[in-house]
Amino acid sequence: MNRRDFHSLFGAAVAAATLPACAHVPPQDAWRPLEALSGGRMGVAVLQADGSLQGHRLDERFPMCSTFKWLAAAHVLQRVDRGLDRLDRRIPYGRDALVPHSPVTQEHVGAGMTLGELCHATITTSDNAAANLILATYGGPQGLTSYARSLGDSVTRLDRWEPVMNEATPGDPRDTTSPRAMAQLLKTALLGDALSVSSRDQLARWLEACETNGQRLKANLPAGWRMGSKTGTGARGSTNDVGIFWPPGRPPVLVTVYITNTQAPPADRSGAIAAVARRVTTSG
Repeated sequence: MNRRDFHSLFGAAVAAATLPACAHVPPQDAWRPLEALSGGRMGVAVLQADGSLQGHRLDERFPMCSTFKWLAAAHVLQRVDRGLDRLDRRIPYGRDALVPHSPVTQEHVGAGMTLGELCHATITTSDNAAANLILATYGGPQGLTSYARSLGDSVTRLDRWEPVMNEATPGDPRDTTSPRAMAQLLKTALLGDALSVSSRDQLARWLEACETNGQRLKANLPAGWRMGSKTGTGARGSTNDVGIFWPPGRPPVLVTVYITNTQAPPADRSGAIAAVARRVTTSG
């Protein structure tokens, strides 16, 4: 993409991003400039607390990449609520548990980490070994898929471990979700009764502490707003962010953005996600 094309697309994306939710624009037209900015296929879901939904490619499958990690932590919290586990339980592991991008777990080889520390690490830094160690406590990837099913989700599926689950092969249903399905999971976990109040609060705190979303959904967060999210990045340009916004004086909004099959630079992909966030935070 040359400079002129980029600025043209970016201007269109900004215009689309600032359209109020009530604007009389067909949904596909509202999101198309943002998808063009991503350079690939982009799916979006914006789910209000009252259940109203806007989006683009809502029911298409996209590679989850690391966005599954918040759900892995939510499953831990559900088990804690039911007395099946404890956040302070120490999980021992050796160097053989480390995989690429394990910035926190690599510092605690031998001593291990508590289950709560692993959840914090995998959400805030996207630590891959932490995610695998969490999954191993309740049956691996299939255990997480079963948890999604128990929450009423028939779409989301985790089939493999980190890091091979990030292959993002076009047409491969493994390790995928849809924008609608992931948004509903977030709503169920954070606003519903799937978790206790204390566990919902803990999950929200972990998401708010995410360190990898500054150029994506958290970019240009308005004063007075709070948000938390979990990013994901994988092969074939896959670039994702899913989370929750708390506007001042209004109910929360759940937002999921998935991008794949693109050769656009990382800044353009992140910029497309940031443009979605701008539309959410400027909607009337």
